[in-house]
Amino acid sequence: MDEHTRDDTVGPPISGRPAGWDPNRGASNGWEHGTLRRATVHGVRLFNSAAYHESHDCFEDEWYNYGSGNTESKFLHGMVQVAAGTYKHVDFHDDAGMRSLFETALQYLHGVPRDFYGVDVTDVRTKLTNALESPAAIEGWRIALDGRKPEAREEDYTYVEALERGP
Repeated sequence: MDEHTRDDTVGPPISGRPAGWDPNRGASNGWEHGTLRRATVHGVRLFNSAAYHESHDCFEDEWYNYGSGNTESKFLHGMVQVAAGTYKHVDFHDDAGMRSLFETALQYLHGVPRDFYGVDVTDVRTKLTNALESPAAIEGWRIALDGRKPEAREEDYTYVEALERGP
């Protein structure tokens, strides 16, 4: 774990034992990168509430912590593309743009563990693949986190507003 990605305020997963979490790891409450889990929780909940731009910002801001070529970077970059592609489809009816972003997302998510930091990555890849054939496949889509499909809370909007304000 890098000290700059530690966050002891992030709780353990609600269920399961996702990649990135080990109950025997004391730092960041078992998360290899607590800040990645925090960004993922906020990003997924915002996505599930159709706040795609805000979801994108959560994943993108955290992505900058990891450079390139590692699993964390690939996951976050893929999720940035997922949020952006969904935003293109839902808000702009731009299915060509959505497809381009989803194709890139699938490349980034290739090889990422199926349950990464609580996200059902297998389901995400399946939904992206289906949307390439039929964009309507993402209508009403919600991403699973720890086996649930949580929606945004006030704290998620506060989190992303703080990102936008900067340090």
